[in-house]
Amino acid sequence: MGKYFGTDGFRGEANVTLTVDHAFKVGRFLGYYFGQDGHRPQIVIGKDTRRSSYMFEYSLVAGLTASGADVYLLHVTTTPSVSYVVRSEGFDCGIMISASHNPFYDNGIKLINAKGHKMEAEVEDKIEAYIDGLVDEIPLAKRVDIGATTDYSMGRNLYVGYLISQATRSFKNMRVGLDCSNGSAYAIAKNVFNALGAHTYVINNWPDGTNINRNCGSTCIEILQNYVKENKLDVGFAFDGDADRCIAVDDKGNVVDGDLILYVCGTYMRQQGKLNKNTIVTTVMSNLGLYKALDREGINYEKTAVGDKYVNECMVKNRYSLGGEQSGHIIFSKHSTTGDGVLTALKIMESMIEQKQPLSKLVEPVTIFPQLLVNCRVADKTAAQEDPDVIAAVKAVEESLGDDGRILVRPSGTEPLIRVMVEAETDEICEKYVDQVVQVLKANGHVTE
Repeated sequence: MGKYFGTDGFRGEANVTLTVDHAFKVGRFLGYYFGQDGHRPQIVIGKDTRRSSYMFEYSLVAGLTASGADVYLLHVTTTPSVSYVVRSEGFDCGIMISASHNPFYDNGIKLINAKGHKMEAEVEDKIEAYIDGLVDEIPLAKRVDIGATTDYSMGRNLYVGYLISQATRSFKNMRVGLDCSNGSAYAIAKNVFNALGAHTYVINNWPDGTNINRNCGSTCIEILQNYVKENKLDVGFAFDGDADRCIAVDDKGNVVDGDLILYVCGTYMRQQGKLNKNTIVTTVMSNLGLYKALDREGINYEKTAVGDKYVNECMVKNRYSLGGEQSGHIIFSKHSTTGDGVLTALKIMESMIEQKQPLSKLVEPVTIFPQLLVNCRVADKTAAQEDPDVIAAVKAVEESLGDDGRILVRPSGTEPLIRVMVEAETDEICEKYVDQVVQVLKANGHVTE
Protein backbone atom coordinates (compact mmCIF):
# COMPACT_ATOMS: atom_id res chain seq x y z
CA MET A 1 0.00 0.00 0.00
CA GLY A 2 1.11 3.52 -0.75
CA LYS A 3 1.01 6.79 1.17
CA TYR A 4 -2.50 7.68 0.00
CA PHE A 5 -3.89 4.64 -1.81
CA GLY A 6 -4.74 1.56 0.23
CA THR A 7 -6.33 -1.72 -0.81
CA ASP A 8 -9.55 0.08 -1.73
CA GLY A 9 -8.49 3.43 -3.11
CA PHE A 10 -7.64 6.79 -1.56
CA ARG A 11 -9.85 7.14 1.50
CA GLY A 12 -10.11 9.66 4.33
CA GLU A 13 -12.20 12.29 6.04
CA ALA A 14 -13.46 14.81 3.49
CA ASN A 15 -11.46 18.07 3.52
CA VAL A 16 -9.22 16.69 6.27
CA THR A 17 -7.13 13.79 4.95
CA LEU A 18 -8.79 13.71 1.52
CA THR A 19 -9.17 17.19 0.06
CA VAL A 20 -10.43 18.79 -3.12
CA ASP A 21 -6.81 19.55 -3.98
CA HIS A 22 -6.03 15.82 -3.81
CA ALA A 23 -8.98 15.08 -6.09
CA PHE A 24 -7.97 17.78 -8.56
CA LYS A 25 -4.45 16.39 -8.76
CA VAL A 26 -5.70 12.82 -9.20
CA GLY A 27 -7.76 14.08 -12.13
CA ARG A 28 -4.88 16.10 -13.56
CA PHE A 29 -2.56 13.12 -13.54
CA LEU A 30 -5.05 10.60 -14.93
CA GLY A 31 -6.00 12.90 -17.80
CA TYR A 32 -2.33 13.35 -18.64
CA TYR A 33 -1.40 9.69 -18.12
CA PHE A 34 -4.06 8.25 -20.41
CA GLY A 35 -3.46 10.89 -23.07
CA GLN A 36 0.28 10.36 -23.45
CA ASP A 37 -0.14 8.31 -26.61
CA GLY A 38 -1.80 11.27 -28.31
CA HIS A 39 -5.42 10.15 -28.13
CA ARG A 40 -8.13 11.98 -26.18
CA PRO A 41 -8.80 10.03 -22.94
CA GLN A 42 -12.35 9.10 -22.04
CA ILE A 43 -12.99 8.60 -18.35
CA VAL A 44 -16.24 7.75 -16.58
CA ILE A 45 -17.13 8.84 -13.03
CA GLY A 46 -19.70 7.55 -10.56
CA LYS A 47 -20.42 8.63 -7.00
CA ASP A 48 -22.34 7.59 -3.91
CA THR A 49 -24.79 9.72 -1.92
CA ARG A 50 -22.39 11.46 0.51
CA ARG A 51 -22.65 15.22 0.68
CA SER A 52 -18.98 15.55 -0.25
CA SER A 53 -19.27 13.32 -3.32
CA TYR A 54 -20.46 16.25 -5.45
CA MET A 55 -17.51 18.35 -4.31
CA PHE A 56 -15.02 15.64 -5.23
CA GLU A 57 -16.79 14.94 -8.52
CA TYR A 58 -16.39 18.55 -9.62
CA SER A 59 -12.75 18.62 -8.48
CA LEU A 60 -11.94 15.47 -10.44
CA VAL A 61 -13.75 16.81 -13.51
CA ALA A 62 -11.75 20.05 -13.33
CA GLY A 63 -8.47 18.16 -13.15
CA LEU A 64 -9.34 15.70 -15.90
CA THR A 65 -10.64 18.26 -18.39
CA ALA A 66 -7.71 20.58 -17.65
CA SER A 67 -5.43 17.75 -18.76
CA GLY A 68 -7.41 17.14 -21.94
CA ALA A 69 -9.66 14.23 -20.95
CA ASP A 70 -13.35 13.94 -21.77
CA VAL A 71 -15.44 12.99 -18.74
CA TYR A 72 -18.70 11.03 -18.64
CA LEU A 73 -20.83 11.34 -15.52
CA LEU A 74 -22.90 8.40 -14.28
CA HIS A 75 -24.00 10.46 -11.26
CA VAL A 76 -25.15 8.44 -8.21
CA THR A 77 -24.43 4.81 -8.94
CA THR A 78 -22.67 1.74 -7.57
CA THR A 79 -19.00 0.82 -7.74
CA PRO A 80 -19.69 -2.36 -9.76
CA SER A 81 -21.71 -0.35 -12.27
CA VAL A 82 -18.67 1.85 -12.94
CA SER A 83 -16.58 -1.28 -13.43
CA TYR A 84 -19.18 -2.70 -15.83
CA VAL A 85 -19.47 0.49 -17.89
CA VAL A 86 -15.69 0.92 -18.15
CA ARG A 87 -15.08 -2.54 -19.58
CA SER A 88 -18.22 -2.81 -21.72
CA GLU A 89 -18.15 0.69 -23.23
CA GLY A 90 -14.41 1.02 -23.88
CA PHE A 91 -13.40 3.77 -21.44
CA ASP A 92 -9.75 4.35 -20.55
CA CYS A 93 -10.54 4.15 -16.86
CA GLY A 94 -13.27 4.70 -14.29
CA ILE A 95 -13.44 6.60 -11.03
CA MET A 96 -15.83 5.86 -8.17
CA ILE A 97 -16.24 8.46 -5.44
CA SER A 98 -17.14 6.55 -2.29
CA ALA A 99 -15.89 5.47 1.12
CA SER A 100 -17.97 2.30 0.95
CA HIS A 101 -19.23 1.35 4.43
CA ASN A 102 -17.61 4.33 6.23
CA PRO A 103 -19.67 7.16 7.82
CA PHE A 104 -20.84 10.05 5.64
CA TYR A 105 -18.02 12.44 6.59
CA ASP A 106 -15.44 10.11 5.03
CA ASN A 107 -15.04 9.72 1.30
CA GLY A 108 -12.76 8.01 -1.16
CA ILE A 109 -11.51 7.82 -4.72
CA LYS A 110 -11.48 4.35 -6.24
CA LEU A 111 -9.73 3.91 -9.58
CA ILE A 112 -10.74 1.22 -12.07
CA ASN A 113 -8.67 0.22 -15.10
CA ALA A 114 -9.91 -0.40 -18.64
CA LYS A 115 -10.61 -4.06 -17.89
CA GLY A 116 -12.85 -3.21 -14.95
CA HIS A 117 -10.34 -4.24 -12.27
CA LYS A 118 -8.86 -2.04 -9.57
CA MET A 119 -6.13 0.21 -10.89
CA GLU A 120 -2.58 -1.15 -10.97
CA ALA A 121 -0.39 -0.18 -8.01
CA GLU A 122 2.27 1.32 -10.28
CA VAL A 123 -0.24 3.88 -11.61
CA GLU A 124 -1.33 4.76 -8.08
CA ASP A 125 2.33 5.19 -7.13
CA LYS A 126 2.79 7.69 -9.98
CA ILE A 127 -0.29 9.63 -8.84
CA GLU A 128 1.10 9.80 -5.31
CA ALA A 129 4.43 11.11 -6.62
CA TYR A 130 2.55 13.84 -8.53
CA ILE A 131 0.46 14.78 -5.49
CA ASP A 132 3.64 15.16 -3.43
CA GLY A 133 5.36 17.28 -6.08
CA LEU A 134 8.02 14.67 -6.85
CA VAL A 135 7.56 14.83 -10.63
CA ASP A 136 7.54 17.64 -13.17
CA GLU A 137 4.38 19.71 -13.51
CA ILE A 138 1.89 18.43 -16.07
CA PRO A 139 1.07 20.69 -19.03
CA LEU A 140 -2.40 22.19 -19.22
CA ALA A 141 -4.58 21.49 -22.24
CA LYS A 142 -5.41 24.55 -24.34
CA ARG A 143 -8.11 25.63 -26.78
CA VAL A 144 -9.80 22.65 -28.46
CA ASP A 145 -7.69 20.23 -26.45
CA ILE A 146 -9.47 21.12 -23.20
CA GLY A 147 -11.75 18.24 -22.20
CA ALA A 148 -15.54 18.22 -22.20
CA THR A 149 -18.07 16.78 -19.76
CA THR A 150 -21.08 14.67 -20.77
CA ASP A 151 -24.11 13.41 -18.84
CA TYR A 152 -23.89 9.63 -19.10
CA SER A 153 -26.74 8.43 -16.90
CA MET A 154 -27.60 6.02 -19.72
CA GLY A 155 -24.55 4.01 -18.62
CA ARG A 156 -26.26 3.28 -15.32
CA ASN A 157 -29.34 2.14 -17.25
CA LEU A 158 -27.18 -0.21 -19.30
CA TYR A 159 -25.92 -1.74 -16.08
CA VAL A 160 -29.45 -2.17 -14.69
CA GLY A 161 -30.41 -3.94 -17.91
CA TYR A 162 -27.37 -6.18 -17.58
CA LEU A 163 -28.33 -7.16 -14.03
CA ILE A 164 -31.87 -8.00 -15.06
CA SER A 165 -30.52 -10.19 -17.86
CA GLN A 166 -28.60 -12.30 -15.34
CA ALA A 167 -31.72 -13.71 -13.69
CA THR A 168 -32.59 -17.27 -14.71
CA ARG A 169 -36.18 -17.22 -13.40
CA SER A 170 -38.91 -14.77 -12.51
CA PHE A 171 -39.08 -13.68 -8.87
CA LYS A 172 -42.89 -13.71 -8.98
CA ASN A 173 -44.51 -14.24 -5.56
CA MET A 174 -41.16 -13.86 -3.76
CA ARG A 175 -41.27 -11.38 -0.88
CA VAL A 176 -37.88 -9.67 -0.83
CA GLY A 177 -36.55 -7.05 1.58
CA LEU A 178 -33.87 -4.60 0.49
CA ASP A 179 -31.85 -2.36 2.83
CA CYS A 180 -30.18 0.15 0.52
CA SER A 181 -28.16 1.82 3.31
CA ASN A 182 -29.24 5.24 2.02
CA GLY A 183 -26.45 4.77 -0.49
CA SER A 184 -25.82 3.98 -4.13
CA ALA A 185 -28.18 1.00 -4.27
CA TYR A 186 -31.18 3.31 -3.87
CA ALA A 187 -30.97 4.17 -7.57
CA ILE A 188 -30.67 0.57 -8.77
CA ALA A 189 -31.69 -2.33 -6.49
CA LYS A 190 -35.45 -1.75 -6.28
CA ASN A 191 -35.73 -1.26 -10.05
CA VAL A 192 -33.97 -4.58 -10.69
CA PHE A 193 -36.10 -6.62 -8.29
CA ASN A 194 -39.33 -4.97 -9.40
CA ALA A 195 -38.51 -5.72 -13.03
CA LEU A 196 -38.02 -9.39 -12.12
CA GLY A 197 -41.45 -9.60 -10.54
CA ALA A 198 -40.61 -9.66 -6.84
CA HIS A 199 -42.82 -8.15 -4.15
CA THR A 200 -40.15 -5.71 -3.04
CA TYR A 201 -40.02 -4.15 0.42
CA VAL A 202 -37.42 -1.41 0.65
CA ILE A 203 -35.95 0.38 3.66
CA ASN A 204 -33.26 3.05 4.06
CA ASN A 205 -33.82 4.26 0.54
CA TRP A 206 -34.00 8.03 1.16
CA PRO A 207 -30.45 9.45 1.12
CA ASP A 208 -29.97 13.00 2.33
CA GLY A 209 -26.18 13.26 2.03
CA THR A 210 -25.53 12.52 5.71
CA ASN A 211 -27.45 9.32 6.48
CA ILE A 212 -25.48 6.86 4.31
CA ASN A 213 -24.62 3.74 6.40
CA ARG A 214 -26.11 5.36 9.51
CA ASN A 215 -27.78 2.59 11.54
CA CYS A 216 -28.58 0.73 8.34
CA GLY A 217 -27.17 -1.46 5.58
CA SER A 218 -24.75 -4.36 5.69
CA THR A 219 -22.88 -3.01 8.72
CA CYS A 220 -26.05 -2.75 10.82
CA ILE A 221 -27.82 -5.92 9.78
CA GLU A 222 -30.12 -6.05 12.84
CA ILE A 223 -32.42 -3.52 11.17
CA LEU A 224 -33.06 -5.81 8.21
CA GLN A 225 -33.33 -8.89 10.45
CA ASN A 226 -36.21 -7.32 12.35
CA TYR A 227 -37.81 -6.07 9.14
CA VAL A 228 -37.74 -9.54 7.52
CA LYS A 229 -39.31 -11.16 10.58
CA GLU A 230 -41.95 -8.47 11.11
CA ASN A 231 -43.07 -8.59 7.47
CA LYS A 232 -42.69 -12.37 7.06
CA LEU A 233 -40.43 -11.96 4.03
CA ASP A 234 -38.80 -14.82 2.13
CA VAL A 235 -35.37 -13.20 2.18
CA GLY A 236 -33.64 -9.88 2.71
CA PHE A 237 -30.51 -8.26 1.29
CA ALA A 238 -28.50 -5.40 2.82
CA PHE A 239 -25.95 -3.40 0.86
CA ASP A 240 -23.22 -0.97 1.89
CA GLY A 241 -22.74 2.63 0.74
CA ASP A 242 -21.48 1.84 -2.77
CA ALA A 243 -23.29 -1.51 -3.06
CA ASP A 244 -20.25 -3.70 -3.68
CA ARG A 245 -21.17 -5.72 -0.58
CA CYS A 246 -24.20 -7.83 0.23
CA ILE A 247 -25.21 -9.47 3.50
CA ALA A 248 -28.38 -11.56 3.42
CA VAL A 249 -31.05 -12.40 5.98
CA ASP A 250 -32.86 -15.73 5.63
CA ASP A 251 -36.58 -16.43 6.04
CA LYS A 252 -36.11 -17.04 9.78
CA GLY A 253 -34.34 -13.73 10.31
CA ASN A 254 -30.85 -15.18 10.62
CA VAL A 255 -27.79 -13.42 9.17
CA VAL A 256 -26.21 -14.99 6.09
CA ASP A 257 -22.78 -13.38 5.81
CA GLY A 258 -20.18 -13.62 3.05
CA ASP A 259 -18.91 -17.01 4.19
CA LEU A 260 -22.39 -18.53 4.08
CA ILE A 261 -23.07 -16.86 0.72
CA LEU A 262 -19.90 -18.47 -0.66
CA TYR A 263 -21.13 -21.85 0.56
CA VAL A 264 -24.64 -21.46 -0.88
CA CYS A 265 -23.49 -20.17 -4.25
CA GLY A 266 -20.41 -22.43 -4.40
CA THR A 267 -22.31 -25.66 -3.81
CA TYR A 268 -25.00 -24.61 -6.30
CA MET A 269 -22.42 -23.65 -8.94
CA ARG A 270 -20.65 -26.98 -8.44
CA GLN A 271 -23.96 -28.79 -9.07
CA GLN A 272 -24.35 -26.77 -12.26
CA GLY A 273 -20.79 -27.52 -13.40
CA LYS A 274 -19.90 -23.82 -13.15
CA LEU A 275 -17.42 -23.83 -10.26
CA ASN A 276 -14.12 -23.62 -12.12
CA LYS A 277 -11.48 -26.03 -10.81
CA ASN A 278 -13.89 -26.95 -8.00
CA THR A 279 -12.37 -24.10 -5.97
CA ILE A 280 -13.63 -21.11 -3.97
CA VAL A 281 -11.31 -18.22 -3.07
CA THR A 282 -11.60 -16.90 0.50
CA THR A 283 -9.53 -14.66 2.76
CA VAL A 284 -7.73 -15.64 5.95
CA MET A 285 -10.66 -14.16 7.90
CA SER A 286 -13.21 -16.67 6.63
CA ASN A 287 -14.75 -18.80 9.36
CA LEU A 288 -13.43 -22.26 10.17
CA GLY A 289 -17.00 -23.51 9.89
CA LEU A 290 -16.99 -22.66 6.17
CA TYR A 291 -13.82 -24.68 5.59
CA LYS A 292 -15.16 -27.70 7.45
CA ALA A 293 -18.37 -27.56 5.40
CA LEU A 294 -16.45 -27.26 2.12
CA ASP A 295 -14.24 -30.19 3.14
CA ARG A 296 -17.36 -32.32 3.64
CA GLU A 297 -18.60 -31.28 0.19
CA GLY A 298 -15.24 -32.02 -1.42
CA ILE A 299 -14.84 -28.42 -2.58
CA ASN A 300 -11.35 -26.92 -2.61
CA TYR A 301 -10.48 -23.43 -1.38
CA GLU A 302 -7.67 -20.93 -1.41
CA LYS A 303 -6.95 -18.24 1.19
CA THR A 304 -5.69 -14.74 0.40
CA ALA A 305 -4.86 -11.68 2.46
CA VAL A 306 -7.84 -9.61 3.59
CA GLY A 307 -9.21 -7.40 0.81
CA ASP A 308 -11.32 -8.15 -2.25
CA LYS A 309 -8.41 -6.82 -4.30
CA TYR A 310 -6.37 -9.88 -3.30
CA VAL A 311 -9.31 -12.22 -3.81
CA ASN A 312 -9.76 -10.89 -7.34
CA GLU A 313 -6.03 -11.16 -8.14
CA CYS A 314 -6.06 -14.82 -7.11
CA MET A 315 -9.20 -15.48 -9.16
CA VAL A 316 -7.80 -13.82 -12.28
CA LYS A 317 -4.45 -15.59 -11.98
CA ASN A 318 -6.01 -19.04 -11.59
CA ARG A 319 -9.25 -18.53 -13.55
CA TYR A 320 -11.47 -19.31 -10.58
CA SER A 321 -15.15 -18.44 -10.86
CA LEU A 322 -16.14 -17.62 -7.26
CA GLY A 323 -14.49 -15.84 -4.37
CA GLY A 324 -15.15 -13.34 -1.65
CA GLU A 325 -14.94 -12.09 1.89
CA GLN A 326 -16.86 -12.64 5.09
CA SER A 327 -17.87 -8.95 4.89
CA GLY A 328 -19.99 -9.61 1.81
CA HIS A 329 -17.67 -8.72 -1.07
CA ILE A 330 -18.51 -11.60 -3.43
CA ILE A 331 -17.03 -11.89 -6.93
CA PHE A 332 -18.55 -13.98 -9.73
CA SER A 333 -15.79 -13.74 -12.32
CA LYS A 334 -18.01 -14.73 -15.26
CA HIS A 335 -20.23 -11.75 -14.62
CA SER A 336 -18.17 -9.11 -12.81
CA THR A 337 -14.62 -8.02 -12.04
CA THR A 338 -15.40 -6.69 -8.57
CA GLY A 339 -17.70 -7.34 -5.63
CA ASP A 340 -21.28 -6.57 -6.64
CA GLY A 341 -23.95 -6.53 -3.95
CA VAL A 342 -26.99 -6.54 -6.23
CA LEU A 343 -25.55 -9.26 -8.46
CA THR A 344 -24.80 -11.32 -5.35
CA ALA A 345 -28.43 -10.96 -4.26
CA LEU A 346 -29.56 -12.17 -7.70
CA LYS A 347 -27.27 -15.20 -7.49
CA ILE A 348 -28.64 -16.11 -4.05
CA MET A 349 -32.16 -15.83 -5.45
CA GLU A 350 -31.16 -18.15 -8.30
CA SER A 351 -29.82 -20.72 -5.84
CA MET A 352 -33.06 -20.61 -3.84
CA ILE A 353 -35.48 -20.70 -6.76
CA GLU A 354 -33.68 -23.36 -8.82
CA GLN A 355 -33.26 -25.65 -5.81
CA LYS A 356 -36.75 -24.87 -4.48
CA GLN A 357 -35.36 -24.30 -1.00
CA PRO A 358 -35.53 -21.37 1.42
CA LEU A 359 -32.22 -19.76 2.27
CA SER A 360 -32.41 -21.07 5.85
CA LYS A 361 -32.35 -24.63 4.48
CA LEU A 362 -29.45 -23.97 2.10
CA VAL A 363 -27.16 -22.74 4.91
CA GLU A 364 -28.02 -25.54 7.35
CA PRO A 365 -24.92 -27.67 6.63
CA VAL A 366 -22.59 -24.89 7.85
CA THR A 367 -21.92 -24.49 11.55
CA ILE A 368 -20.29 -21.12 12.08
CA PHE A 369 -17.69 -21.17 14.86
CA PRO A 370 -17.79 -18.40 17.47
CA GLN A 371 -15.18 -15.79 16.64
CA LEU A 372 -13.61 -13.08 18.78
CA LEU A 373 -11.49 -10.29 17.34
CA VAL A 374 -9.60 -7.83 19.56
CA ASN A 375 -7.70 -4.85 18.15
CA CYS A 376 -4.61 -3.82 20.10
CA ARG A 377 -3.18 -0.37 19.40
CA VAL A 378 0.60 -0.76 19.33
CA ALA A 379 3.67 1.44 18.95
CA ASP A 380 5.28 -0.74 16.28
CA LYS A 381 3.30 -3.36 14.37
CA THR A 382 6.37 -5.19 13.06
CA ALA A 383 8.07 -5.34 16.46
CA ALA A 384 4.91 -6.62 18.11
CA GLN A 385 4.29 -9.32 15.51
CA GLU A 386 7.91 -10.49 15.47
CA ASP A 387 8.36 -10.56 19.27
CA PRO A 388 9.53 -14.11 20.18
CA ASP A 389 7.25 -14.17 23.23
CA VAL A 390 4.23 -13.23 21.10
CA ILE A 391 5.14 -15.87 18.52
CA ALA A 392 5.47 -18.47 21.29
CA ALA A 393 2.11 -17.48 22.78
CA VAL A 394 0.42 -17.82 19.40
CA LYS A 395 2.02 -21.22 18.81
CA ALA A 396 0.85 -22.42 22.23
CA VAL A 397 -2.73 -21.44 21.38
CA GLU A 398 -2.50 -23.20 18.01
CA GLU A 399 -1.37 -26.40 19.71
CA SER A 400 -4.14 -26.18 22.31
CA LEU A 401 -6.86 -25.59 19.70
CA GLY A 402 -5.69 -28.28 17.28
CA ASP A 403 -8.33 -28.96 14.62
CA ASP A 404 -11.11 -27.54 16.79
CA GLY A 405 -10.23 -23.87 16.28
CA ARG A 406 -7.64 -21.43 15.03
CA ILE A 407 -5.87 -18.21 15.92
CA LEU A 408 -4.90 -15.42 13.55
CA VAL A 409 -2.66 -12.51 14.54
CA ARG A 410 -2.11 -9.90 11.86
CA PRO A 411 -1.35 -6.19 11.51
CA SER A 412 -3.96 -3.74 10.27
CA GLY A 413 -3.26 -2.42 6.80
CA THR A 414 -4.38 1.11 7.64
CA GLU A 415 -3.96 1.67 11.40
CA PRO A 416 -1.32 1.02 14.11
CA LEU A 417 -3.16 -2.09 15.27
CA ILE A 418 -2.44 -5.75 15.82
CA ARG A 419 -5.58 -7.80 15.35
CA VAL A 420 -5.89 -10.94 17.48
CA MET A 421 -8.65 -13.29 16.32
CA VAL A 422 -9.60 -16.70 17.72
CA GLU A 423 -12.25 -19.10 16.46
CA ALA A 424 -13.27 -22.01 18.67
CA GLU A 425 -16.25 -24.11 19.71
CA THR A 426 -17.42 -21.70 22.44
CA ASP A 427 -17.23 -18.00 23.22
CA GLU A 428 -15.46 -18.83 26.48
CA ILE A 429 -12.63 -20.61 24.68
CA CYS A 430 -12.26 -17.67 22.28
CA GLU A 431 -12.02 -15.19 25.15
CA LYS A 432 -9.50 -17.35 27.00
CA TYR A 433 -7.04 -17.65 24.13
CA VAL A 434 -7.39 -14.09 22.82
CA ASP A 435 -6.64 -12.83 26.32
CA GLN A 436 -3.55 -15.04 26.56
CA VAL A 437 -1.97 -13.39 23.53
CA VAL A 438 -3.15 -9.87 24.38
CA GLN A 439 -1.60 -10.15 27.85
CA VAL A 440 1.77 -11.02 26.31
CA LEU A 441 1.54 -8.00 24.00
CA LYS A 442 0.80 -5.81 27.02
CA ALA A 443 3.46 -7.35 29.25
CA ASN A 444 6.14 -6.75 26.63
CA GLY A 445 5.22 -3.10 26.26
CA HIS A 446 3.75 -3.19 22.74
CA VAL A 447 0.25 -1.96 23.57
CA THR A 448 -0.09 1.82 23.81
CA GLU A 449 -3.67 2.06 25.06
